[in-house]
Amino acid sequence: MSAKFLESFGSKLAEQWVANLLTPAFVFWAGGAAAGLQRFGWKSASTWFSQKDESLLQIALLVGVFCLIVASAFVVQRFDLPVLRFLEGYWPRWLSPLRRWLIAREEKRSQRISDRWQELKKLQRLNPNQITTEQHDEMIQLDWQQHYLPLENQIMPTRLGNILRAAEQWPLEKYGLDAIVCWSRLWLLLPDAVKKDLQEARTDLNTAARVWLWSLLFIVWTIWAWWAAPVGIICAIFAYYYWALDAARNYGELIEATFDLHRHLLYQSLRWNLPPDPKVERCVGRDLTEYLWRGWGL
Repeated sequence: MSAKFLESFGSKLAEQWVANLLTPAFVFWAGGAAAGLQRFGWKSASTWFSQKDESLLQIALLVGVFCLIVASAFVVQRFDLPVLRFLEGYWPRWLSPLRRWLIAREEKRSQRISDRWQELKKLQRLNPNQITTEQHDEMIQLDWQQHYLPLENQIMPTRLGNILRAAEQWPLEKYGLDAIVCWSRLWLLLPDAVKKDLQEARTDLNTAARVWLWSLLFIVWTIWAWWAAPVGIICAIFAYYYWALDAARNYGELIEATFDLHRHLLYQSLRWNLPPDPKVERCVGRDLTEYLWRGWGL
């Protein structure tokens, strides 16, 4: 029975910890060990090992390393939400000048995207047969980029923040439902399959933020090895641009799709009549949001 238990425990450990939790921590401490060996040399470490009983040392070392990796992984995991909010652009007041400058830059980028899309759209309307394949593909790409940008007065200082802010705004723009107010209620009504997809998408986003933090922490090994800084910076850039942004898009699209397909559950559970006409649904949705947030007569 013990063998089966250990086998089951090992499979669960590999499934839940290794990919999402322990792997970044293991890479961090393995990099630190490599930097330490480069700084102090293998000879010093081998001399220290030779002075101890080999079997006891191996057991103690394995237990100690495992405990260190697990403990550090769980500590860093506690910072998933603060790190994610930092990457979105929710910064302390003393960073306000930088935040304003980045918001202005993102507003200019949003305006460039909008202007170019309008230009191509006008060209397509006037001469539908004259628009080239490259221009058509560019127009599609610009349309997708606009989809991941919030309203002009809601621009965030970072790409990640804009993607998630846009996902929050779409239910309000389409249905009058404030995603922040309604989400906790709607979540309790969703089918298990939908919850699973949303949880997996959010886990992927949290893991990307966690890897970004581990990458920055990796720079500390520069005190022993010069290569730790470029490795940490490159990994942080990869985690943000090639992981976190894609994960945020996927998560945002699932949130939007959830409101598109399952918002009726919120109306039914609260005994509100679902508006038959999409033209008036925004007004009814705003009333429902106000009711959930403040109640009647408040």
